[in-house]
Amino acid sequence: MNEIAEIAFAIARTNEPATEKLDQLLTAIHGHTKMTLVKERYMHDLIATATRENWAIAKAHIERMVAIVEAIIREGIEDAAEAARAVRLAFMPFFHPILIEHCVQQRGDTEADMRGQIRFILKALGRSDQAACRIPA
Repeated sequence: MNEIAEIAFAIARTNEPATEKLDQLLTAIHGHTKMTLVKERYMHDLIATATRENWAIAKAHIERMVAIVEAIIREGIEDAAEAARAVRLAFMPFFHPILIEHCVQQRGDTEADMRGQIRFILKALGRSDQAACRIPA
């Protein structure tokens, strides 16, 4: 979890435009989580358990990642906190260890779906009325 947070912080600190940072961040999160599933199965299972059982360390990690996404989004959107939560929900299939495992088992390669979801998120964040960033009550 610290590895992906360090990667996220490094991306957030670059001078790239917010959309590029968000694209890089979401791609890095997915790639790291998928790599952990394939190359470090024990660690993947441990993280999946921590996530499934809502361990404090998993909650803290999710909150830290949302804060990083929020900081990036804040560069271009007024209500960055709400948008960051919406991005987390929209990207859940490519971030959550259990969902990634399921997607890989069912479809194998998840890269095309991930790229499509990132394009959707970036377009939604770019809308002038911000309607796509609103989380229903």
